[in-house]
Amino acid sequence: MASLGLAEAGAPVSFSQEAWARNAAAYETIRSMPFNAELAAGTLPQGRFRHYIVQDAHYLIGFGRALSLAAAKAPDPDAIVQFSRAAQEAIVVERALHGGFFRDYGIGPETFAATPLTPACDHYVCYLLATAYAEPFAVVCAALLPCFWIYKAVGDDIFARAAPGNPYRAWIDTYAGADFAEAVAAMIAATDRAARDASAAERARMHQAFTQATRLEWQFWDSAYRDAAWSL
Repeated sequence: MASLGLAEAGAPVSFSQEAWARNAAAYETIRSMPFNAELAAGTLPQGRFRHYIVQDAHYLIGFGRALSLAAAKAPDPDAIVQFSRAAQEAIVVERALHGGFFRDYGIGPETFAATPLTPACDHYVCYLLATAYAEPFAVVCAALLPCFWIYKAVGDDIFARAAPGNPYRAWIDTYAGADFAEAVAAMIAATDRAARDASAAERARMHQAFTQATRLEWQFWDSAYRDAAWSL
């Protein structure tokens, strides 16, 4: 999966290449964590996946808002269109995926609305929104990129080793699919374009944002596996 961010031989190292290399160990931890190993095997308990899918639906609302803020800060019309469409897809396309599981698990609108964001989900959403409001476009791109890229990498890995008859096949097929791969490649390219115009200090903040969002990706999955909730 990391090859999406690789340049041709002899080309300068891009921001995305450098960011992925700096966080390769974190990605490997995410790829091999129990939630994803059991998801691939089809043995992940339904309760854990249910916890995950409800929180992910909450998360995507915040993610869509952050993408919309990125669109407002985008430096040119093409980028405005790209990020506006990404915000729409975060809500509409993935809502269809969640909707299928919600029906299967008997999760209605009232149940969803009454389920609070977990600490991990709340932390991730608040981080993305704070970054989208306060930081320049390039840093916002770097904070948004791990959600795209890591999901694609995990989706491809799970697709390659998924057990036959996996009950989570719809999730696997979505994130290993060609449409999502195209969206991820476009997000990597947009982030690299933004990085080329960034100052050294801004590029350093981009790396900090990418790393923090990568940590929050791990925390989100780990929280779902532990069925974590507020203590008070």
